[in-house]
Amino acid sequence: MTPKILIVEDDREIHQLLTAFLQKDGYTTISAYNGQEAMNLISQEHFQLLILDLMIPDLDGYEVLRRLRTTKDIPVLILSAKSEEVDKIIGLGLGADDYVTKPFGLGELSARVKAMLRRYIYFNQQEKADGPSILTHGDLVINLHTYEVTSGTDKIPLTVKEFEILKLFLSYPSRVFTKAQIFQSVWKEESLSDENTVMVHIHRLRTKIEPDPSQPLYIQTVWGIGYKLGEGTH
Repeated sequence: MTPKILIVEDDREIHQLLTAFLQKDGYTTISAYNGQEAMNLISQEHFQLLILDLMIPDLDGYEVLRRLRTTKDIPVLILSAKSEEVDKIIGLGLGADDYVTKPFGLGELSARVKAMLRRYIYFNQQEKADGPSILTHGDLVINLHTYEVTSGTDKIPLTVKEFEILKLFLSYPSRVFTKAQIFQSVWKEESLSDENTVMVHIHRLRTKIEPDPSQPLYIQTVWGIGYKLGEGTH
């Protein structure tokens, strides 16, 4: 199946450049020029990647991303002239997978698109496979079918919620998750009424998987945003 990419960019020249370049690479592209148009297309079709400009009319990119993450987990590459670190953090915190700042090189863009599609398609194939599905990170190995977690030769007993949190981070290793996004993904509920629910489960998970829970290597805090997957090693 040819990957289908939704391009959300109101600058016509950049939009045409992206369309021509990605189609030359063999991808199918669909175009949206404002946030509302993008949301309509997302509700009607299935995409493997969303390239999203932040400064678009009707609904800006932040709002599109926020709404998208309540229902879908497709990878999102932010494309914006904004280069300040805070904008990157906000975008990643809302659920973007990667960030490219204008002006950008087409070679860099192509490499990032290929990496994101490869990861997304791989994990979707793993979930559909009949055989054991394994995720690894550092010394951690988790089996998605048996719900077993090991570190080296040691088995780590996790609750279902702890397992689902760890699975979430290993499935999307470059993404920063807010507490609300973790709650929606793991508890399957829209509203996060109490942040302590997520914080307590993160704390318990750290006591089981971290060599030193006070200096976590696997589940790291992004202050003011939420959590991300760490390197797993010093």
